[in-house]
Amino acid sequence: MAQLLNSLHGPLFLNNPSSRDSPSNALTSLQHHLFISRGNYAEFQKCRGVQSSSQGNWEVLDHVEKCPLQCEANVGKGGELEVLPHIQTLRKYPKEDLSGKVVLVRFDSTILLREQLDAKARSVSNALFTITYLYEAGAKVILVSDWSSKIDSKLLAADFVSDFLSSVLKLKVVPARCISVYVLSKMDEFKKADILLLENLSEFKEELANCSKFAEKLSSGVDIFVNESFSQSHKVLASTVGIARFCYASVAGFHFEEGLYQLNKAAKTSGLPYVAIVGGGNLYEKAAALQFLTSRCNGLVFVGMMAFQIMHALGLPVPLNLVEHGALKEALNLIQLARYKKIPLLYPKDFWCMNISLRKQLQIFPAHGILDGWVPVDLGPNSLDEISSLLTKCKKIIWIGPMKFRWSSKDTNGASKLMLMLDKLGQSNCDITVVGTMACKAVMKESSSVSVYNMVENATVVWEFLKGRKLPGLMALDRVRSL
Repeated sequence: MAQLLNSLHGPLFLNNPSSRDSPSNALTSLQHHLFISRGNYAEFQKCRGVQSSSQGNWEVLDHVEKCPLQCEANVGKGGELEVLPHIQTLRKYPKEDLSGKVVLVRFDSTILLREQLDAKARSVSNALFTITYLYEAGAKVILVSDWSSKIDSKLLAADFVSDFLSSVLKLKVVPARCISVYVLSKMDEFKKADILLLENLSEFKEELANCSKFAEKLSSGVDIFVNESFSQSHKVLASTVGIARFCYASVAGFHFEEGLYQLNKAAKTSGLPYVAIVGGGNLYEKAAALQFLTSRCNGLVFVGMMAFQIMHALGLPVPLNLVEHGALKEALNLIQLARYKKIPLLYPKDFWCMNISLRKQLQIFPAHGILDGWVPVDLGPNSLDEISSLLTKCKKIIWIGPMKFRWSSKDTNGASKLMLMLDKLGQSNCDITVVGTMACKAVMKESSSVSVYNMVENATVVWEFLKGRKLPGLMALDRVRSL
C-alpha cells in the first residue's frame, strides 16, 4: 500500500523528506501546491508562485496556510480524550430496590427489532437481559423506542412490535395506547401484561426536539429510567436526555454499559502495536477523530473512500469524482501528524475496477492509473498483501467504517480476505474491535470466529467520541463516585 514501511515506527514517505522538525513545519513544506485539472484527474505539483492558464484549468490552493496543527499541543500527551464520566449502571444498582418500582426502558429498536434476530449476539443478548433482569427483580417494566419500516416493513404498528417482543422475551408484552405511564397506572394496565409497550416515538415530533413537556409526560409515574439506546447517545432526545431530569434514578442498562466499555477500549493503547483500519468517506467531518487515532495508533490503513483524499494530498493523480471537496487541508494535517509521529498511513496500491459501460467487466489497475470509464469497486491483491504484512505485527486493531467504495461488485471479495486476516489474528489473542453496521455485518457473514471480535454497530457514536465530543445521552445519566 504505497511505500509500506519496513517497521511500524518508520517515517511516512512524502515528497519532501527534509521537513522533520514538527507537524507545522512539515505542513509548511506542502504549501503552495498547484491544483491541476487534467481531464478527469486531479493532482498536485509544487510551485513557487501563482500561475495562470488561458485555458482556465489552473486553480491555486491558497487555503493551505502556514499554521500549526490543532492537535500539535497534544502530540506529547498521546491526544488524550476527555475521560468518560463514571455513571450509574443497572449492574451496580441495588437489585432489591427494583421490586415494585416502575421502570421505563428506552430500548434500541435497531438491536431488538431486526427481521433476523440473533439472540446469541452480544448486543442482542445484553439488551434482552436488561429487560428480563428487571422483570425478574419484580419491577413494573415499560418499554419505549422509535421504529420505522426501515427496520422491518411489518413492524409499523405497536401490535406487531409487542407480539414480536413477546416471542423473543417469552413474556407477555402488551401495547399501550398512550405515551404516559401515569395514565397507564390509573387504568391498572399492569395487571393485563408482564410488560407494557408505549407508543412509537417516531410519531412524535417532540421527541427529536427534546421537548421538556413531552419528556415530563413520558416520565410521569416512572421511578427509574434505564437507557439502552446506546446508538442514540450522540443525540439530544426527549426519551434519552430530557426524561432524565424527571426520574428518581437514571441508569445505563447492560447493552449501554457494554457500548461504553468498547469506547474506552478503542481509546486506550493497552496492546501495541495498535493499528486502525479506516473505511468509509467524509474525511472533513471526521478529521478530529482521525487525528486522535493517528496520535494513539501505530498506523492507519485506509480501505474506503478516504483513501483517495490521502492519495490526493500526497500528490498522486486521483479521478476528480473521487476527490472530496474541502478536505485537502485536513488530509495534509493528518499526513504531517503521521510523519511527526513516525507512523504509516497506508492507502491502496491497486484496485479492482469495473467498466462503467460493461458492468461485468473487471480489471486490476494501479491506484495512480485508473483509466477513464473505469471505477474502483474493491481493493486489489497487492493492497491486501500489504495490509496483511502490517497487521501480522499487531496486538490490537480497530476497524471502523465500511470497506466500500461508491460502486461495488459481487465478483470481488476483498472484505472476505480481510476477514480471514482478522480471524487468524483474533485466534492469536489480538484484540479486535469492529465498528459500524456494515463492518459488523461483514464479520457476522464472513467470520468463522465471531466470538473473538468486540463489535459496536453504531459508528456515529464512536466517531463523535473520538472527536472529543460529549455524548448527551451519556451525560444525562446519574453519576457515581469513582473508587
